[in-house]
Amino acid sequence: MTTAISGIHHVTAITGDGQRNVDFYTRTLGLRLVKVTVNYDDPGSYHLYYGDSLGRPGTVMTFFVWPGRRGTAGTGQVTETAFAVPTGSVGYWQARLTEAGVISQTVTRWGGQVLVFGDPDGLPLALVEGAVKEDHVWSQGGVPTEFAIRGFHGVTLTETDAKLPASVLVDRFGYAETGREGDRIRYASTGDLARYVDVVTAAGWSVPRGGVGQVHHVAFRTPDDAGQAAWLEQLRQDGRHVSPVMDRDYFHSIYFREPGGTLFEIATDVPGFTKNEAPEALGSKLVLPEWMEERRAEIEAGLPRLQFGQAVGV
Repeated sequence: MTTAISGIHHVTAITGDGQRNVDFYTRTLGLRLVKVTVNYDDPGSYHLYYGDSLGRPGTVMTFFVWPGRRGTAGTGQVTETAFAVPTGSVGYWQARLTEAGVISQTVTRWGGQVLVFGDPDGLPLALVEGAVKEDHVWSQGGVPTEFAIRGFHGVTLTETDAKLPASVLVDRFGYAETGREGDRIRYASTGDLARYVDVVTAAGWSVPRGGVGQVHHVAFRTPDDAGQAAWLEQLRQDGRHVSPVMDRDYFHSIYFREPGGTLFEIATDVPGFTKNEAPEALGSKLVLPEWMEERRAEIEAGLPRLQFGQAVGV
């Protein structure tokens, strides 16, 4: 039998400018660049990972660097990614974002302060005040530790009908509805990190167009390969079209779409980002999986150069 999903593993979005993306997420938001690799299905493009000091599950924001058309929002997708920050942090972050030329707005949700803004590609983001996991932090990102991001708070899905994702979140993943606020319904997992999924209903929205400034998929956590195998079997028994297991080197993945259209992934917590880099060296160079090493010269020749602390030699 499958066990309840404990929370979000990572969120993957699309950027059109790798250098600008690195600068924003490491310098403005103060996250750690924990892995520089390529998209394994498209090795001519970067795949960048940001997170806490080790890139622990529940803290990792990742990007495919795919210059090209800008995406458009619609129903059946993640329309906001929210990070958790300590209580009392919103004032600091609003001033920091303003200094960086980022427009932000403070709103109240569920009785707490939320700062909403966009990244340089227009990807909708939020910072949510509240109780945080003190050890899920990167203390060398230029943000005072008392204000620094502590992983994800959760994501928002926009749907034509809230019952569509609930058929997976509640009936299968073990999330529970915890409240309603206008057209927003909150679901929470059993875990204590990256545990919230808000669903906003928006009848009349169009089908989203994937591209720059849009979330590609949201991944949920399972501890190991055995747990993932159980999920694969369960979801197929449910009649869902699920991918075979994909080896992403730092975790293993399966993918399927919830009934509203959002691409869901279930990813393993293991082996993690220190599989092929020491903790102190994370994100310091281009890392390729073993099966691509023989093509390193070809792959490096096709990638633009990135600068982040130390220069990456491609």
